[in-house]
Amino acid sequence: MYHGKVLRPVKAAFVSTYPPRQCGIATFCSDLLNSMLQLYGNGNSSGPDHNNFEVIALNRAAENYNYGREVSFHIRDQHHHDYQRAADFINLSPVDSVSIQHEYGIFGGEDGSYINYLLSSLKKPAVTTLHTVLEEPTPGQKQTLKRICEQSVTIVVMANAAVDILNRVYKVPAEKIQLIPHGAPDVPFLDSSYYKDQFQAEGRKVLLTFGLLSPSKGLEYAIEAMEDVAKAHPDALYIVLGATHPEVKRLYGEEYRHKLEKMVRDRGLEKNVTFYNQYVSLERLVQFLVATDIYVTPYLSREQITSGTLAYAVACGKAVVSTPYIYAEELLADGRGALVPFKDSRALANQLDKLLTDEELRNRMRKNSYQYGRQMIWKEVARNYATTFEQARHCYGDMFVQSEKGADVTERAILPEVNLKHLKAMSDDTGLYQHAVFSVPDRNHGYCTDDNARGLIAACMHWRLFKDEDTRPLLHTYLSFLYHALNSKKERMRNFMSFDRHWLEDLGSEDSHGRTLWALGYTIAHPAGEAVLGIANRLFKELIKAPLSFTSPRAWAFSALGANYYLRRFGGDTRVRKIMAELGDKLLLMFKQNASDDWYWFEEILAYDNARLSQALIVTGNHLDHPEMFETGLKSLQWLIDVQTNPEGGHLSLIGNDGWYVRGGEKARFDQQPVDAAALTDACYQAFVLTGKDHWLKAMEWSFNWFFGSNDAHQPLYDFSSGGCYDGIQPGGINQNMGGESVVSLLLALQRVHLVAHQGYFQEQLNLIR
Repeated sequence: MYHGKVLRPVKAAFVSTYPPRQCGIATFCSDLLNSMLQLYGNGNSSGPDHNNFEVIALNRAAENYNYGREVSFHIRDQHHHDYQRAADFINLSPVDSVSIQHEYGIFGGEDGSYINYLLSSLKKPAVTTLHTVLEEPTPGQKQTLKRICEQSVTIVVMANAAVDILNRVYKVPAEKIQLIPHGAPDVPFLDSSYYKDQFQAEGRKVLLTFGLLSPSKGLEYAIEAMEDVAKAHPDALYIVLGATHPEVKRLYGEEYRHKLEKMVRDRGLEKNVTFYNQYVSLERLVQFLVATDIYVTPYLSREQITSGTLAYAVACGKAVVSTPYIYAEELLADGRGALVPFKDSRALANQLDKLLTDEELRNRMRKNSYQYGRQMIWKEVARNYATTFEQARHCYGDMFVQSEKGADVTERAILPEVNLKHLKAMSDDTGLYQHAVFSVPDRNHGYCTDDNARGLIAACMHWRLFKDEDTRPLLHTYLSFLYHALNSKKERMRNFMSFDRHWLEDLGSEDSHGRTLWALGYTIAHPAGEAVLGIANRLFKELIKAPLSFTSPRAWAFSALGANYYLRRFGGDTRVRKIMAELGDKLLLMFKQNASDDWYWFEEILAYDNARLSQALIVTGNHLDHPEMFETGLKSLQWLIDVQTNPEGGHLSLIGNDGWYVRGGEKARFDQQPVDAAALTDACYQAFVLTGKDHWLKAMEWSFNWFFGSNDAHQPLYDFSSGGCYDGIQPGGINQNMGGESVVSLLLALQRVHLVAHQGYFQEQLNLIR
């Protein structure tokens, strides 16, 4: 490591949200940048030193902010190509280092994984500040953060506990981690009465919570506590300062704020609790803080590893009462504050009463906080960051000397954007059309449950990836179609509907029932809101019993896949777990009755959606900890791959539906269809995730590339302009129609590969499309 002094002004780019966007990370980045300008003697953001810093700002797609001139590039957070372009922009800029402010929610992709597109293309040292470090992350969160840490020269955290978690959970070497406190304004140690007249609070004891409002703040418990506090201290005034978090407001409006205001009215606390629905300037915020006697953070999440609001309160010398989240435990140790249990309004009231009554204790706490907070003022924090940037610059060459190996001969992997243009063209307010004549919907064939179930998964996966509001109408349409398709008297799904919205049958195929459960299970695992979760859950429970009486192995498989997704959210549902186990047993028994060394398969025929049978055994065997089932799924999937490998070109040669492949007969070469390539791609993905073996990742790529020309026709089936997919490969070439099944099959495969790419699996080891 470099241990020299900062001899010259650093030149840095900051990748972050940025004001005027209302976001805690944006405020942090702005304060850090301005403090670094002041460190070099130019705090007005207008002199020559300002040219040493630039901001790469993250935006929601619909946002258009009036940024200052320090913002030199915008990233639309859900567009992964923007991250690569931002890296190219930074690589050509004169900056020496890149400061990335990381919080999962500000970046696009599954678990904020799009930032790895930028990091993998960056040719400047990255110093990443972690605002969240989860001790119990989901697999996706863990993978994303591990990739970020691997590609960063230095990781900055704001609490000692984060150093331990990174080392223990994410295997980040301790020497790569730098502890720099959260910054805070440099405020004199003033008496709390100084600004109280500005808030009509003269002679009153002021309690304060500030920050963007969201349910995770736990403010309802503070209001409940104020009911007891007001009885003992009628002059107590609790100020809740802050606008509603923009994302919470976008999704739920002012529901949380109205709930809190109603609590105040119901308890008759109008004189003791007041709300300032404002996003205030730093100057105004300092006035609120100075006027505060006790600062309160009743937050609900134990894993919160930093809090700008708590840092500000401590640095300003405030007595603090908080719940014991990780950052609070550390910051308020040694008499700098008091901790109370989570969701315990009575304990909170007792502690507030104690501090309001004992002025000596309150003042001692204030002094302890203020003295500790001197290391947290922005001037000191900026100096630490400047040194860290300089160290990163010196260490970068040694740490990444091999990073460019092969760059001159290896083309960057290119993955098409997910384009819903054709899916939307194939959908109306009833649902997804079955067929098309060329690219035009064919109304003669109406709709079917099979395609709308697949469409629902595609819409849910798109929402999961991109949080695109334009996806909601499609998702609601497909879910509504499935809900209407239920024949509630027989607890079975209908399948075919004419264009004039008449059902053509009372009972649909067993496969359509199974595909519906598959789609509903995925929707339950990854819902776009509580309403979607509610209706999907209701319909799933009505349908889940029927597959036990089915005879179709594909219906069993799809139902088992749906149950597996369902259990990811409701793992304690023993009924669904038992049904999934019975379906898995049925598939395993069928396999044993039909398989041999030369025909390692479930049936006497290889037909359609074959890979779903293997996939169902893989996920069910894994969930049930059933090694025989799991291994049978893997081995049958490998056999299916071997059977469908073209002996000359080595590419995927799907079994055609013009005759299929009967045991002992000849394999039909045509009509090859996208649904089978999508099934194989998804099954290989599951095999990779559950085994961790790169062999399955490469098999997934191999299957996926069928859509892009690695096939018997040597032609792509994907239409790059519309996002559509041709209906298959015929003896004369590509079937020029682009129906509903084909487009959703393509989308399911493409979105699955996007999920994998976002998590970094493809980087440096796979080239998807040359």
